[in-house]
This record gives sequence, C-alpha cells and structure tokens, in this order.
Amino acid sequence: MALWDILEGLSPHARVALAVVPFLSAMALRVLLGKNRFTRIAISAATVWFAANVLITPYSVRMQTEIDSLSRIFR
Repeated sequence: MALWDILEGLSPHARVALAVVPFLSAMALRVLLGKNRFTRIAISAATVWFAANVLITPYSVRMQTEIDSLSRIFR
C-alpha cells in the first residue's frame, strides 16, 4: 500500500488538517521558543508541506471526479 493510497482514503477535512496542522504547530513553536534556527526550519518545512498539498490536491482521483461533476452542472 503506497502513501498515495492512504491519502486517497482520507476525508476532505482530514486532508485540510494534514496540510494546516504542521504549519500551525510550527507557528506555535515560534511563539513559545522564539526566533531561532529550529523554528525557522520548522516554519519553512511546514510552508513547503502546505504548498505541496495545495498543488497536488487537484490531481487526486477524488478531486478530478468532483471537478468533472461540477463542470457538468455548469454546462
């Protein structure tokens, strides 16, 4: 079972949480620990993770079927 298969099985709310929670956690660490090298790296990694999730989502099978069904409604 590939990682992509596991992500396909998640609900949309879980996918959003998977993208947002690391970023919010990194920001909370920044507030708690202050500005240091670790928090800068954590925020950078969480931002890249969030961006990758946002860019990859439209290519998932579930999202493609939802986009197709919406395009049929508005034709």
